[in-house]
Amino acid sequence: MARKALILIEGHRGNGQLYVQAAQRLGLHPITLSADPTQYEYLAAENLQTIRVDIDNLDALIQECSRLHATFGIAGITGFAGHDESVSATVGKLCRCFDLPGPDPASIEQCYDKFVQRQLLAEAGVAIPAYRLAANATDVESSAAEIGLPVIVKPAVGSGSMGVRLCRSPDELAEHTAYLLEGRHIWRSPPRVLVEEFAEGPAYVAAVMGHEVVGIVAADYHPPPHFVYRECTFPAPLTDEEHERMADVSLSCLPALGLDWGPKSVELRLTKRGPVVIEVNPRLSGAPTPLLIKLAHGVDLITEHIKLVIGDEPNLRKRDSRTAVGRFLVADSDGTLDWTDGAGRAAALPGVAEIRLYVKSKAPIVRKGDYRDCIGHVVAASPTYAQTEAIVQRAVASIGWSITPLPTVDEREKA
Repeated sequence: MARKALILIEGHRGNGQLYVQAAQRLGLHPITLSADPTQYEYLAAENLQTIRVDIDNLDALIQECSRLHATFGIAGITGFAGHDESVSATVGKLCRCFDLPGPDPASIEQCYDKFVQRQLLAEAGVAIPAYRLAANATDVESSAAEIGLPVIVKPAVGSGSMGVRLCRSPDELAEHTAYLLEGRHIWRSPPRVLVEEFAEGPAYVAAVMGHEVVGIVAADYHPPPHFVYRECTFPAPLTDEEHERMADVSLSCLPALGLDWGPKSVELRLTKRGPVVIEVNPRLSGAPTPLLIKLAHGVDLITEHIKLVIGDEPNLRKRDSRTAVGRFLVADSDGTLDWTDGAGRAAALPGVAEIRLYVKSKAPIVRKGDYRDCIGHVVAASPTYAQTEAIVQRAVASIGWSITPLPTVDEREKA
């Protein structure tokens, strides 16, 4: 009997290959629909079926899915938001068109508008930072004055910390406002800027499936003003009371936003006034969070998500009790990546579960102050946090790279 197809809208450099492998283990035939399948190396490496299609054209997607449904039969449809938040809503629309389990597209769309999300959470009484919406530099300046420096300034629509900055002075505020509104930041919708109170305290991410908090990840960032991940730890070292409070706050977001299906990740800060919700993302967290949860608790969120997508019941029962840590490798300068070394040595260390490099030799490195600054990650797991952290330290110390700086204007002119 022919395998039914799992349709994947777009790919993902972190989780994409894991979805393909999980689908195959479940006896499904994964097919990726993408505007440019060549940007995802795992698709060609594993000779996977791909179809080039305009992801922004819903009619074209429906036509392609109809053809595939007639050929294979479609078991389910899911996809990856990546840098384009509209993909998740498109997945919801396709699921409705083909009468398949999936997210509510209207809820997804209002959630990805961070200003609308803030309004809905505030109306429901969820603890969030003070915020203002700004359309121009004058609005940004007056909003920051009302809230009080320091403030977070970011696009109202976006992901991956792109365009997000902590502004601690009027000069930093003016500089970042100019960056966002004067042509350097790429907008996929009319420019709208959120100015928010800086909620100080350790950062966490609650991994939610359906109406259940599977666990809470501790998130550590590199120093401000940007928010580039340094390390993630699962499970987060919390007291039972702290865990319960953050889980309760995370779940209180769901009815406010109409998110009653599938995976969600809720970003929080544990402040002096308790847990404060920074953002709710109606999707699974990016790599390596799903791997951390699988290593530590034995719960494969990607497989369980696919089960939901094809109409089966997920099993979220904890099967193990270890600590997993993911450390990101971050470029320390702009330029050209000459070489990397030691990944094989690091991968051979006991306790190391994964070494992944995102870029190849001779690739250009241009730091943006967001997720694109990360050039790889190291993941390890063991019975205790101290032991896992020591393994990660040894692995990171084994990996080296060299970046040749870009020539300055003077150097280019002399050349």
